[in-house]
Amino acid sequence: MKLNYKRTILIGLAFMSICSFWQFYDNEIPKILTYHYGLGETYTGVIMALDNVLALFMLPLFGALSDKAETRIGKRMPFILAGTALSSVLLFTLIYVAHVSSNLALFIAILLFLLVSMGTYRSPAVALMPELTPAVHRSKANAIINLMGTLGAVYTLVMIKLLLKSAENEADTNYIPLMLSLVIFMALTVLILFIAIPENKLIKQVREGVEDFDGEGGLISKELAEADVNASDGSVKEVLTKDVRKSMSFLLMSVFLWFTAYNAVTTAFSRYVTEVWDLHNGAYADCLMVATVAAVLSYLPIGVVSAKVGRKLTILSGIALMIMCYLAASFMQSFSPVMNFYFAIIGVGWAAINVNSYPMVVEMGRSSVLGKYTGLYYTFSMAAQVFTPIFSGFLLEHVSYRTLFPYAVVFSTLSFITMIMVKHGDTKPRKKSILENFDVDD
Repeated sequence: MKLNYKRTILIGLAFMSICSFWQFYDNEIPKILTYHYGLGETYTGVIMALDNVLALFMLPLFGALSDKAETRIGKRMPFILAGTALSSVLLFTLIYVAHVSSNLALFIAILLFLLVSMGTYRSPAVALMPELTPAVHRSKANAIINLMGTLGAVYTLVMIKLLLKSAENEADTNYIPLMLSLVIFMALTVLILFIAIPENKLIKQVREGVEDFDGEGGLISKELAEADVNASDGSVKEVLTKDVRKSMSFLLMSVFLWFTAYNAVTTAFSRYVTEVWDLHNGAYADCLMVATVAAVLSYLPIGVVSAKVGRKLTILSGIALMIMCYLAASFMQSFSPVMNFYFAIIGVGWAAINVNSYPMVVEMGRSSVLGKYTGLYYTFSMAAQVFTPIFSGFLLEHVSYRTLFPYAVVFSTLSFITMIMVKHGDTKPRKKSILENFDVDD
C-alpha cells in the first residue's frame, strides 16, 4: 500500500489549524498580559503555563477517549469539529474582552475555557495522521503533516505583519482584524478536512491493507512485535522489552528538555526584542517567520540526511545547530540582520528534531492505541511548557532579559546528552523516493 500524498495533505489541515492558533497564542497572549493588564514576567509565565498544566491531563485523556470512540463520522473527527467550533468562538470572545475591558479575571476565565476546548481535540487531531496512514509510511506522512502545520504558523505570522498595527501605547493595540482572519482560517481548514476525509471508510481501508508489514512481509519494527493481542476481545497488551523502555524513557526526557529550551525562546522573544533591542510593531515576527519558512524548506533535505545517517544522528545534529545559534544570539547587543540567519538555522534544527521524534514514540505502540501514545508524547512536551514559562519568566524578570538565550543553550545541551542514550527507533538507509527518507524500517 502506497502513501496517498493528496490525502495526507488534507489530513494535515487539522494540524495546520492548530498551529495557526498556537503561533498567535505563544506570541501575542503574553504581550496582552504584560502590556494591557500590566502583569510582570513571572505572573505572565504562570498564566501561560495554564495551557500546559491542562494539557498534562487532557491530551492523554482525550487521546485515549478518541481511541475508543465509534461514531458515524469517525473516531477523531467529532473531537476535531466540536473543539474547533468552540475554540473559534471563545478565541474571538477573548480578544474582544481584551480590547474593550481591563477586567483581568474575566480575561483569564475565558482563556481557561479556551484552553480546555483546545485540549479536547489536539491529541485526536494529531492521531488522525497515523490512524489513516499505513504504519510503513507514517514517518514520511509526518513530514507532510509538519509542513502543513508550519504553513499554518506562517499564515499567522503574515497576518500579524499585515494586520497588527500597534498604537503608541502597546496596551491599545487592536487585535480584532487579526483575530477575524485567524478564526476564519481555522474554520475553513477544518471544514475542508471534514468534507474531504471520510474517516471511517479510510480506517477500514488501512486496517484491511498491509499497515503492519514491510515490503518483504516482515513486521515493521521489533517494538511492534513485542505487543501481544488478546484473541478473546481483540484488545492489545503492550509489552516492551527493558531496553526499549529505557530508550523510550530517554527519548521522552529529550522531548521535555528541547521543548524547555525552544518554548522559552518562542514565548519570550516578542518581549525580548522590545526590552533588549527596542523593536516595536510586531518586528519580532520577521525572525520567527524566517525560522518557520526555513523549517518548511528543510524537511525534504532533512529526509535525505536521515536516510544516510539515521534519525538519531539527524536529531543530534539539529540540537547542535540550535545550541550554536542560541549561543551566538546571546552575544547580540542590538538587532542585526544576521539574527535572521541564526533563526533560519534554528528552524532547520527544529525541523530535524520535530520530523523524527514523534514517529519514534508512536512506532513503539500499536495501531489501536495511537491516541494514547500521541498523548504520551505531548504529556512530556507540555510538561516542559509548564515548567519553562515560569522558570524562564522568573529569570527574565528578576535577573535579566539577557538570560533567555543562555537558558536555551543549557537545556538544549542536556537534551543532546539524553538523546545520545536512545538506542531504538532509528532508520535504515534503503528508500525509494525523497519523501520515503522520512520512514522508519526497524
